[in-house]
Amino acid sequence: MIKAKPFGLKQVRLLDGLFKDAMERDSAYLLGLEVDRLLVNFRVAAGLPTTAKPVGGWEDPSCELRGHSLGHYLTACALMYASSGDERFKERVDYTVAQLGLCQDALPARGYNRGFLSAYPESFFDRVERREPVWAPYYTLHKIMAGLLDAYEHCGNEQALTVVERMAEWIRFRVSHLTREQMQITLLNEPGGMNEVLANLYAATGKPEHLELTLAFNDDVVLEPLAEGRDQLDRLHANTQIPKAIGTARQYELTGDERLRDTTRFFWERVAFARSYVIGGNSDDELFFPVNAFHQHLSTVSAETCNTYNMLKLTRHIFSWEPSARSMDFYERGLYNHILASQDPKSGMMLYFASLKPGHFKVYSTPHDAFWCCTGTGMENHAKYGDTIYYHDDETLYVNLFIASELRWDEKGLVVRQETRFPEADSSQIRLECQQPTRLAVKIRYPGWCTGMEVQVNGEAVTVTGAAGSYVTVEREWQNGDVIQVRLLMALHVEALPDTPNCVAVLYGPVVLAGALGTANMPNVYMGNINTRLDLVNWWPTPAVPVLKGTAESVLEHIKAVGDEPLRFRSEGIGAPTDVELIPFYRLHHQRYTVYWELA
Repeated sequence: MIKAKPFGLKQVRLLDGLFKDAMERDSAYLLGLEVDRLLVNFRVAAGLPTTAKPVGGWEDPSCELRGHSLGHYLTACALMYASSGDERFKERVDYTVAQLGLCQDALPARGYNRGFLSAYPESFFDRVERREPVWAPYYTLHKIMAGLLDAYEHCGNEQALTVVERMAEWIRFRVSHLTREQMQITLLNEPGGMNEVLANLYAATGKPEHLELTLAFNDDVVLEPLAEGRDQLDRLHANTQIPKAIGTARQYELTGDERLRDTTRFFWERVAFARSYVIGGNSDDELFFPVNAFHQHLSTVSAETCNTYNMLKLTRHIFSWEPSARSMDFYERGLYNHILASQDPKSGMMLYFASLKPGHFKVYSTPHDAFWCCTGTGMENHAKYGDTIYYHDDETLYVNLFIASELRWDEKGLVVRQETRFPEADSSQIRLECQQPTRLAVKIRYPGWCTGMEVQVNGEAVTVTGAAGSYVTVEREWQNGDVIQVRLLMALHVEALPDTPNCVAVLYGPVVLAGALGTANMPNVYMGNINTRLDLVNWWPTPAVPVLKGTAESVLEHIKAVGDEPLRFRSEGIGAPTDVELIPFYRLHHQRYTVYWELA
């Protein structure tokens, strides 16, 4: 069932480079937030005193989604502690869990059932069951429970497991009186990843009631067609569906039910390869749309960042079951071109949508008033870059991503240090420090976008068999100080919008290149307003965007590297009315851009 396992975050440390820079910006933001401000609504619900000022946006005391950000924050701090070893994050985790425990203990005196814990009243769930309007209480509950489980897993906080078990007991009390049909009706209200978090709880406790609960949260209306190989996702809210598939993935790993595996695989295939933009993101205005209508969906609200966060989580499961370069190529695509691109290098703030409307720009959250869903997942994104670089089985090390990092594999007495500036350089050096000679197969991803790959061990060339889109295996008895040198040959190439052959994106290797279109008539790019989508749609009209003259093949001949700066290009004689500069989408901020080009 599980053919390859990830290393724990505590075993991997990022070295200097793009991803460590992003992690450090996120770290500064997390440490700058006041935990008591995120706890205000929990204390008010529990009748406990507080003098802190609540934060705004979706955490405003009047907002029905209040409380979700504390769950994300708890997860992000736990991940950051595991990724960095910085004790300040463990202190915040322990403090937050203790305060949530106090709230949970106090809530019964307010008339709530034992085990309930939230920043809003229990009556929200009455409204779910009666099909009355309410935002998404189970979605928010999932974030809180996931944060507590991460506190337990990454920080060893036993109280967190106690609190989340009590919450699960409350859920069991809550849904036990519902028929299967009534339970399915409740799932029409966005349930987040309830089936995933309850599966993870079952993995931690082994209690059969937790397995029963996770299966109760499977949405038959969406999952049954997927199990039968039918894609009926059009016009469904995208990020309501992706967590359901993550849940079925985890359930398969715990039960061995192959129908759950087939459901997950089919969903992943359809979203990753039929429903995604070139940056690895998906959806428009948060909805899946027909796969023959991409050209109608290059909008200011395309590519919700939460979706890619969740698709990368799902891809990790897919890879674990059947390690393949194809799944890691997709992971890399989304990681570089959406997740890394979603963080503002000036402020560390996050994108809600990665706008793909030609001529538009990136819009970032504000520190205390824009606690969107993607702010929450954004806190987590940049805290866990080490989680997929390396995988392993008992006799194999998979090098999946070319990210500067150091792995400690204590069971093997092995330290693996990867030094690279990829993708701004085409090589990576992997040095092995062995306590004693170690027999091991090292599998290095040969990406599908590669035009060639060169591998040397201690200066001697290794014969690369197989084609791009596979793994190159070097198996030997490794000695202390052995060095693997990898060179990944990259080239410019284009990728057409799925339904529109004469609308293309330009890439260099795995990197999406966006056209830098300047700052004319740019508004403030930081926004805390809750009506994000409406504001994005109603902002200033976008200017006309140049087209490229030629075919998909011929335009590449007229895009040339500029100077010595890596990954900077310019069109020559094919831009109409003007030629354009192209730089990585992850490096393009605070100006207008386009990712897709019309060919004339």
